[in-house]
Amino acid sequence: MYKVKRVMDAEMSDDFYIPLPLDTTNITALSPFLVPQTHLGSPTIFRSIAVFMFFILLLGIPINFLTILCTFLNKKLRTHFNYILVNMAVANLLVIFIGPTLSFYSNSQMYFALGPLACKIEGFAATLGGIVGLWCLAVVAFERYLVICKPVGGFTFRESHAIMGCIFTWIAGFTAAGPPLFGWSRYIPEGLQCSCGPDWYTVNNKWNNESYVLFLFCFSFGVPLFIIIFSYGRLLITLRAVAKQQEQSATTQKAEREVTKMVIVMVLGYLICWSPYAIFALWATSHRGEIFEPWMASIPAIFSKSSTVYNPVIYVFMNRQFRSSMMKLVFCGKSPFGDDDDSSASGQSTQVSSVSSSQVAPA
Repeated sequence: MYKVKRVMDAEMSDDFYIPLPLDTTNITALSPFLVPQTHLGSPTIFRSIAVFMFFILLLGIPINFLTILCTFLNKKLRTHFNYILVNMAVANLLVIFIGPTLSFYSNSQMYFALGPLACKIEGFAATLGGIVGLWCLAVVAFERYLVICKPVGGFTFRESHAIMGCIFTWIAGFTAAGPPLFGWSRYIPEGLQCSCGPDWYTVNNKWNNESYVLFLFCFSFGVPLFIIIFSYGRLLITLRAVAKQQEQSATTQKAEREVTKMVIVMVLGYLICWSPYAIFALWATSHRGEIFEPWMASIPAIFSKSSTVYNPVIYVFMNRQFRSSMMKLVFCGKSPFGDDDDSSASGQSTQVSSVSSSQVAPA
C-alpha cells in the first residue's frame, strides 16, 4: 500500500508528485522522468496497460479516420448535423495521437521517458480532446431535443447552428484544459506515472488545485451530463407520448423501443467512460492523504481514453448511413450487413409523428 507524498526536491517539485512508501526519503531518485516506476507496480501491470493502449490505437485511429473520410466522400453524409460527429472524430484523433500513443510508449518503458515537457503536452492535449468530445455529446443530445421535442417551435438545425456548436465545443475545451498551462493547477504524471493529467493529488496554495478540480468536475462533467440526461429524458417522454397515441402502429412501437435502447446506450457510454475519472479526481481532492494503490489511479485515465473508441461505435455505427458507408469503403463497395444508406432519415425534416431510431441517433 502506498500514499501520495510530496516531492521535496525543489528542482523537481513543479513537475511531479509520486505515490511512495511512507518511509522513503530519497524521492528524487525515483523520478518518473528518470527511472522505471517498478516500485509502484509490477512489470506485468505496465505491460498490460501498454497492450491496452495499443488496442486503443489499433481501433481508435481507423474508426475516427473513417468517420471523417466517409463524410468527405459521401455527399449524403455531408449534412449540417454530421459536422458535430466529424468534430468529435477530430477531437478523438487528437487524443489518440498524443494520449494513448505516449501512454503506450511510457508504459512499455515503465516510466515517462519523454520528460516533463512531453508530459504537459500529453496532459493538455488529452484533456482538451476529451472535453471537446464530451461537449460534442452534449451538443448532440441538445440538438435532438430541440428538433424532436420542439420546445421553441419549428426549429430547423442549420449549417450556422452546426458551426456554432463545433466552435463552442473547442472554446469549452480550451477553457477547461488551458488553465494548468498558466498556473491554475498543473499537468503531472498520474497513477503509475506513465500518463499525465491535472494535479488532483496535492494540497498546494501555489497551484490552487482544489478549486481547479472542482471547476473541471462541474464544467466538464456535471454540466454536459445534466444536458444529456435532460435532453434525452425529455426526448423519451415525447416518444412515449407519440407511441401511446399510435398504439395500433407496430412501426411506431418498434421505433420507440429502439430509441429507448439507443438512449440508454448513449448515457451509459458517457458514464462508463467519464464517471471513474471524475469521481476519482473529486475523491482524491477531498481525501488528501488517504491510502490507495497507485495502479488504481491509472484505471480512470484508461477509461477516459477508451471513449475515443466507444463514442464513434455508439454514435456512428448505430447510424445506418454511416455504418453502410464505412462497410462499403472497407469491403470495396459492398456492405456485408446489407444496409441501404438511402433508408436513413438523414437530411430530412424530423417529425415527431413519424419518429424513427435514425432520427434520434446522429443523422
